[in-house]
Amino acid sequence: MSFFKRLFGGKTDSRPEVKDRTVHNLKIGDIVTYDLQDYEVVGKLSYNDHGFKWSAYQLQGVQEVIWLGVEMDDELELGIYKKSTLKLQEPLPKEIEYEGTMYYLDETGSAIVKGEGRSQNVDGVKCKYAEYYDEDDEKALSVEIWGGDVEASTGYSIEEYELKIIAGSH
Repeated sequence: MSFFKRLFGGKTDSRPEVKDRTVHNLKIGDIVTYDLQDYEVVGKLSYNDHGFKWSAYQLQGVQEVIWLGVEMDDELELGIYKKSTLKLQEPLPKEIEYEGTMYYLDETGSAIVKGEGRSQNVDGVKCKYAEYYDEDDEKALSVEIWGGDVEASTGYSIEEYELKIIAGSH
């Protein structure tokens, strides 16, 4: 024990250790910087399609809300998505033209969703999904069907180094 601890009494640090944040363990309240903009993590959706899992984080910026998609397939896949005004209904087509881009159906399925933060209202809900990509696999169109509501988002891939994460909690 050091001289000063003996003299003044050593206080134990009872603060929990803050873990390094990655795209795999973001929490509500964390800050994500992307494209020179700061966003707060305000919601999280965790999808499970028969053991295949991925996440989407709702990021609230000053002027917009974006979604960060995180999927570990053979390698880490990250995407930035924004809600679109595209109106769709079931059955979904195999090709969709939207804002001058032709998208082609890549995969479909259904997943049980765990929601946190602003997204907690869909906790335990089953959603159907469809993923579309353009001819060059540069642009994505993600479609989710919640009950009878069909929601579409457009997106694109990013690299992990494009994000800076600041832990907002333990």
